[in-house]
Amino acid sequence: MSSEKPKKSKNPDVENNVNSDDSFLDQALRPTHWEEYIGQKHIKDNVKILLRAAEERGHIPEHILFYGPPGLGKTTLAHLIAKETGKQMKITSGPAIEKVGDLASILTNLASGDILFIDEIHRLNKMVEEILYPAMESGVLDIIIGKGPSARTIQLDLPPFTLIAATTRVALVSSPLRSRFSGGVFRLEFYSNEEIAEIVKRSSKLLKTELDEGALKEIAKRSRFTPRTANYFLKRARDFAQVHKKSLDEKTVRDALNMLAIDEIGLNSSDRKFLEILIEKFNGGPVGLKTIAAAMSEEEATVEEVVEPYLIQLGLLERTARGRVATDKAYLHLGFDIKENKQNKLI
Repeated sequence: MSSEKPKKSKNPDVENNVNSDDSFLDQALRPTHWEEYIGQKHIKDNVKILLRAAEERGHIPEHILFYGPPGLGKTTLAHLIAKETGKQMKITSGPAIEKVGDLASILTNLASGDILFIDEIHRLNKMVEEILYPAMESGVLDIIIGKGPSARTIQLDLPPFTLIAATTRVALVSSPLRSRFSGGVFRLEFYSNEEIAEIVKRSSKLLKTELDEGALKEIAKRSRFTPRTANYFLKRARDFAQVHKKSLDEKTVRDALNMLAIDEIGLNSSDRKFLEILIEKFNGGPVGLKTIAAAMSEEEATVEEVVEPYLIQLGLLERTARGRVATDKAYLHLGFDIKENKQNKLI
């Protein structure tokens, strides 16, 4: 066994050898400066002004809510804000805060200026949410001691803190809670293929993996416009190249992703199964959600929330009042003949 020590990464926040433990890939590849964060320019510009203004006034930043589909960088933005402000960040999630006492324990252990990050805040218990309102607005924690006529309320002063929250389902965040994010409510958009390619290029350097331009583009166009998916594909392509003793070129990446059943536009086996059932068994639709979920042996929520959004985004699927309908683009992509009477079903 070689005694040579692993070289340190140029990024001080990346472990000495990120290749040694892929389970920490997302954390290792996280940007540490605004210049390293690619995409979401409108959010970066607004947050940078918010942080700079607060610093110049000697105040803590106001509370911020990020929302959008998974894998777009909500948690990364929270970590980046903590690094830019030089503050400690305590991390928790909505489901983890089950009781009022859990929230009280977290808030009372914060130091002045700390950042509290709550992921999936839409899953926060409603009773806990009520306690969070005065904490966010007035910096106090109201605790009820006892029950019945002898019950009394104790008000604890909290140190100034910034709450950063993230959610994938902003509609489930109550209006009173949303209104208390005075720093802003920001929606993360999907990335362009060019932005994804830049992210993969940066990740490959941190992983000490060489990629040619064709390989970058191949990963980017199959990544579903999502950085987390792109980094996952990079990791799997790297493994494939390593095992087969190949260079990480366009053909190797294509072979690796084909083995994962990811086609050239990012559809996986479930996506293609959905479209194939819709076209072959139901003549392209319209067909109801319950029917197609039963045909796929999948839960309705899985079909509606996991499978359909990307198909709709690519223009392969339409949701109509009568049900789901496959578009001409879906027929062409899967190699089916476009039925002449298909459009009449939409009338």
